[in-house]
Amino acid sequence: MDLQTKLLYIFLDLILPLVLGNLCRYQSKLDKSFFQRLIIINICVIYPVLAMLTLWTLSLDYSFIWLPIIGVLLYLIPWLAAYFRVENKFQSELDKGSYILSAILSNTTTLGGLCAYIMYGEIGFATTQMVVMLQSVLMFMVCFPLAQYYYQKSIGGGFSKQSFSKFFNRNQLTIVGMAVGILLNVTGIVRPVFAELMVDPLVHLGAWTALIPIGYAIDTAGMRKYYSEILDLLPIKFILTPVVAYMLARFVITDEIVLNTIVILAAMPTAINTVIAVQLYKLNVHIATAAFVLTTAVFIGIVFPVLFVLLIG
Repeated sequence: MDLQTKLLYIFLDLILPLVLGNLCRYQSKLDKSFFQRLIIINICVIYPVLAMLTLWTLSLDYSFIWLPIIGVLLYLIPWLAAYFRVENKFQSELDKGSYILSAILSNTTTLGGLCAYIMYGEIGFATTQMVVMLQSVLMFMVCFPLAQYYYQKSIGGGFSKQSFSKFFNRNQLTIVGMAVGILLNVTGIVRPVFAELMVDPLVHLGAWTALIPIGYAIDTAGMRKYYSEILDLLPIKFILTPVVAYMLARFVITDEIVLNTIVILAAMPTAINTVIAVQLYKLNVHIATAAFVLTTAVFIGIVFPVLFVLLIG
């Protein structure tokens, strides 16, 4: 993929669907359920198939076993940084919970996978799937209980553990796709030409079905006053996390493309899932929404162009 094509992908698959999605807020023909269906199509059909196709031909290395562990570190590094900041930053437990979740949860699967594909093609996308393999486990068994903890703390109540059964749902179909792709890989079955031709259009379709709903979800009402209070998330997400992740990963990963992909994933903005988790557990949704909008804007406008120049140029 040449430089001009990479730049075109950034506009067509990253900026344009976010803008169009946000413009959809000002029309009445397409309601919220339409955008929810797009998300379901994305996580239940497109991403499982893409995970299978890209892992099918990936040159597997024993060092790749470290990638899911590095994915866990991408949660742990900003969590620790935010934890030490939040006690002196907010009085409300609801604000504290929102801030910490905004630091922990990043848009690694959707935006990270797209950016890795733009930079490094199928290898970048397949590496992303390996890194985020445990993401759903962490979401349901760490982040949701953490949100519940701060809510219960705000009302002086007790804390009950999250049910492990909630992890097993249709959102995990990408893991099934990964397993099938790795199985096809190790058994030596050659990927057909038509399957190879499917990858590029599926990446574009995946970007649009994921980013249009994200653009639609951006609502600036009620969150403006929180921008100044969450500015310190920017160095946590865009400097500290990628630098520490890179320093740790280079002890176990030698492949330059894989290392660079880890840096890209470590520098992702706050995920829209943060807003969902915060709403679910009645934390401060304005902090989560402000973090999502601010970090996404800074990533698209500054961070990704800088990464593009440093890692490609």
